Amino acid sequence: MLFGLALAAIALRAGFRMRRLRTRGAKPEPGLLAAHLRVARPAVPLLLVGFLGGPLSALFLRDWTPFGSFHAWLGLAVATFLGTAGWLGLRMQRGRLRRDRGAGLHGLLGTLGMLFGALAAAAGMVLLP
Repeated sequence: MLFGLALAAIALRAGFRMRRLRTRGAKPEPGLLAAHLRVARPAVPLLLVGFLGGPLSALFLRDWTPFGSFHAWLGLAVATFLGTAGWLGLRMQRGRLRRDRGAGLHGLLGTLGMLFGALAAAAGMVLLP
């Protein structure tokens, strides 16, 4: 999970840089979008698989109630925000959503996903053996 969050943080940094250039009316940096995609594309599936592993681990390995912790609910928010941001990004990349219409929501969801991801990581520390 931490590796997926680290990749997502790198993607977020590149996304912020693209947004900053776009809002200033500057030319896009060559390779910046490719760098964003290179780390974001594996980050989202890694985080979603990790999210699915949480309730399964709680149920089958720890004999806990799935979604019986604050960490689990934060994880659901992270999966929702980053999964939706990834879906919007894929639609923009494939030309099914105009960048001027989707980039703002995509960025907002990615940012919220990372904020909630940091909270989920902190909340998960108390669950460690």
